[in-house]
Amino acid sequence: MQEESSRPGDTTGNTYTDLAAVTPEAYAIASTSRNLAREQVGNATLEDRIRQRCSVAVGDFAMADLMRFCGDPAEAGVAALARRAPIVVDIRMVQAGILKRGHASEVFCALDYGEEIARERGITRTSAGFLALRDRLEGAVVVIGNAPSALLVVCDLIREGVRPALVVGTPVGFVNAAESKEELRAFDVPSVSNAGTRGGTPVAVAAINEIITILAEREGHAGPGY
Repeated sequence: MQEESSRPGDTTGNTYTDLAAVTPEAYAIASTSRNLAREQVGNATLEDRIRQRCSVAVGDFAMADLMRFCGDPAEAGVAALARRAPIVVDIRMVQAGILKRGHASEVFCALDYGEEIARERGITRTSAGFLALRDRLEGAVVVIGNAPSALLVVCDLIREGVRPALVVGTPVGFVNAAESKEELRAFDVPSVSNAGTRGGTPVAVAAINEIITILAEREGHAGPGY
């Protein structure tokens, strides 16, 4: 397993960017939450920014200590999105939660693919969808917030030589959730995950949206508020 990056990255200092906060009230709420998160989590690295956002997403700063980062995932994700790499997600809730601003990547949902594979093999629809989308995963950003079975399939594909640019894997549950994330961290592929059975769509969406925000800031498409 690779160690997380510890070098300083772009941090927001005393300002805050939220591409989804399009009204003064929304921005004030989001900014207050992020200020609290900075105090509790720290604000030295890009990983800290992801920890902050994931903690706010679940309303629990304990989430920060559960986050795991391998292979400098924030930089890998920013680079992939800058070249408009596709984003492939497990369920529509994740797809709906990903910011529409700040990037130009197309977002594919695994549930829209692989119906025949699921029926023939008797596997979950999300697993079948990632198998059907295999050719689109090379250099892509994979975001899995719900389905451990799908993350295990992605791990199998990585083992077979497919290399996504980034995998955000934070499935939740008591069946294969913790195990699938542990398996992900064993690969030489940039990843964001979390330890244990916790996680879910809010964590996955928070992680990828923070990476999108970092990209938007660097490209000058985001300001401190609206």
